[in-house]
Amino acid sequence: MSAIVLLALGLGIMALGYFLYSKFIAEKIYRLDPDFKTPAHEFEDGVDFVPTNRYVLWGHHFTSVAGAAPIVGPAIAVIWGWLPAFLWVVFGTVFFAGVHDTGAVWASVRNKARSVGSLTGDVVGKRARSIFMIVIFLLLLMVNAVFAVVIAGLMMKFPSAVVPVWGAILVALVIGQLIYRRIINLAVVSIIGVVALYALIWVGPSVPIQMPEQVGALSGNAVWILLLFGYAAIASLLPVWMLLQPRDYINGLQLFIGLIILYGALVMLNPSLVAPMYNTDVPEGTPSIVPLLFVTIACGAISGFHGLVAGGTTSKQLDKETDARFVGYFGSVGEGMLALGAILAATAGFATFGEWSAMYDAFGKGGVNAFVEGGAYIISNGIGLPETTAATLLTVMAALFAGTTMDTGLRLQRYIFQEWGEIYNQQWMKKPSIATLLAVGSCLVLAFGAGADGSGGLIIWPLFGTTNQLLAGLTLLVVTVMLVRLGRPMWYTLAPLLFLLVMTVLALFAQLKSFYEAENYFLLGLDIVVLIASILVAMECAAALKRVRQEKAQAPS
Repeated sequence: MSAIVLLALGLGIMALGYFLYSKFIAEKIYRLDPDFKTPAHEFEDGVDFVPTNRYVLWGHHFTSVAGAAPIVGPAIAVIWGWLPAFLWVVFGTVFFAGVHDTGAVWASVRNKARSVGSLTGDVVGKRARSIFMIVIFLLLLMVNAVFAVVIAGLMMKFPSAVVPVWGAILVALVIGQLIYRRIINLAVVSIIGVVALYALIWVGPSVPIQMPEQVGALSGNAVWILLLFGYAAIASLLPVWMLLQPRDYINGLQLFIGLIILYGALVMLNPSLVAPMYNTDVPEGTPSIVPLLFVTIACGAISGFHGLVAGGTTSKQLDKETDARFVGYFGSVGEGMLALGAILAATAGFATFGEWSAMYDAFGKGGVNAFVEGGAYIISNGIGLPETTAATLLTVMAALFAGTTMDTGLRLQRYIFQEWGEIYNQQWMKKPSIATLLAVGSCLVLAFGAGADGSGGLIIWPLFGTTNQLLAGLTLLVVTVMLVRLGRPMWYTLAPLLFLLVMTVLALFAQLKSFYEAENYFLLGLDIVVLIASILVAMECAAALKRVRQEKAQAPS
């Protein structure tokens, strides 16, 4: 089958989702109000609460939620065949992710930009809030610790990406000043930023920077991880307009240009999908497609991490409530497009089925390497760009997105510690500098406590998908209860919520069995914790909805 057909179908369905379904959800379900005074205006402080142009905010939200996960998940999941991955990414984006992300922004904006975790206490109950905060902390710990490993690994393997990855920070600092101080209009600033970023990508292969395998007592990988956390700690304390917003905005533009290059090369080359449509001969040890497909591909279909960003930073910068549709839903469409690109690169970026089978000889293989190698093959053969430059472009794309997610993730983890300080009346924890140190410290304990090279976060990564989907279910629970209280239709959020809870619980039971057979008692214990949390979430979901419906029924008409 031609890859062009799959590309056209995927983009067409997602476009219909944005122009038709998101309009219905925004106007009829969430009823976004252009006159509602958003927290960005109500609490404007120039640091966290900053009214922001919707295009700039879209760039921040989209690149913060994207990261490397919509590349890794789909590029692993194609081991079951390209059709299941394609269907979950496309229809998950339209009916799950867009509704979830827009709803999370709306719920937070309507409650003074509080995080969805904090909001749970009022909407659902204190017990649910405690569960939510633990799940959030675990998820952020995984994301921050693991994405640091991913970026460090990419820079060790592709030294040509070092200059573009770090140079992008300087570009963002300049762009931030130009946008915030209105020195140049947004269109010109966008062109300057994109040209500078791609100039760095072009220069990167000429000045590769290779970190030595050993630097004193530390490995080269560990040095990169420490540098990344040092940078992320500083970035989390800076005003959002100075680095976070412009970095995310320029990266968002860079991704779309990168996708245009990848998609354009694919059209020029017109490769066939060498992977099977549905793989009936999966390698030994590959788990069942149901339910593992729905947690292997989280980002790119629906992801709980999106709710953290939506209610953690995005809601604090929303200029008009109606911007939530563009920022939230279209941000999800952007991620779906990235996941679609990963599927195409990982299934059409190989010359033969034999080459594809060699890459996917065991479950968990593929990932970023399949995306970079397959995508570089398509770009090089499609438009004639040197394969090294094409690989650098895609590596930088993956690393920059992982970096922006890490930036936002550490800021969110800082917020979590500050919210705990608020909940438990610990004034010292509410200080940004102390909360940041606690956030970085907890990540480093995980990263280096379980791995001398800083890769300890990978130990708990197998539970990322289930924890992430559990969090998405919790977010949808909060949104659903709010809708019921307002007397609005709830099935557009309740149906995805129920589906996620069922798949998450089934996946946790499946992983429980595999961890027990592998005698991995640490992950076994952690799996039980998340499983209990899932069951409690289901019970809280039922109790909260029953309570709210009874309140509505007893209320005087």
